[in-house]
Amino acid sequence: MPTPAPFSPFPRLSRPSPAAVVSVLRAAGCVFAEDEAELILATARTPEEAAGMVNRRAAGLPLEHVLGWAEFHGLRVTVEPGVFVPRRRTEFLVDQALAAAPDATVVVDLCCGSGALGAALAAALDGAEVHAADIDPAAVRCARRNLAASGGRAHQGDLYDALPAGLRGRVDILTANVPYVPTAEVALLPAEARDHEPLAALDGGADGLDVLRRVAAGAPAWLAPGGFLLTETSARQAPAAVQVFSDAGLTARLAVNEDLYAHVVIGVLP
Repeated sequence: MPTPAPFSPFPRLSRPSPAAVVSVLRAAGCVFAEDEAELILATARTPEEAAGMVNRRAAGLPLEHVLGWAEFHGLRVTVEPGVFVPRRRTEFLVDQALAAAPDATVVVDLCCGSGALGAALAAALDGAEVHAADIDPAAVRCARRNLAASGGRAHQGDLYDALPAGLRGRVDILTANVPYVPTAEVALLPAEARDHEPLAALDGGADGLDVLRRVAAGAPAWLAPGGFLLTETSARQAPAAVQVFSDAGLTARLAVNEDLYAHVVIGVLP
């Protein structure tokens, strides 16, 4: 018996109407169905492609994976299925980095995922040398595409092991959007993250700070004098995260944006 064709709510020979797309997305529980419909219809090249995109979104795939891109700090960042989707609140981390080191010439983005942080910093710091690193090969592929326009480089490996040795002691801005969800709480995440993003990008260990401790401990060897390490954390973990930075020899402080519910720990190498 032949395999039935995938269900599509749209006629294959006519362009899906915005109203039909909104109806399907709303029925699937998409809170911003109208906005998502507009983005899908603007991105799809054919009616068939639009129908497929709507069906994948209705099945629970993150919108950014459906579109193939995410908007981040004024950029359109390529995001492949299975790669961590950059959050809008993380734009606050970029803003804090630029405020701390507006003349930075060497930037490193650890746990880079799609490379969104590195790409945003490269766009704002004209001519800066930008490197990104991640342990996930799919993430590194995305990061290479997103950094290509600025001449940035993406490396695969475990944290600092991935970086060229020549960066030691030269980094002005070191960002690390580390996984910080405690292991026991990963199952409580929204399905879009839990089911479609890599566990290594979410699970931060028993208290959510395992990777952060490793990043902070290694940072003094890679930062230039006066260089900055910045990471995102939760409100609950923020005091402990600041202490992790201090224990590593960095002068640490916390920056908060209540509107974005963003908490960024900033450490400087004295």
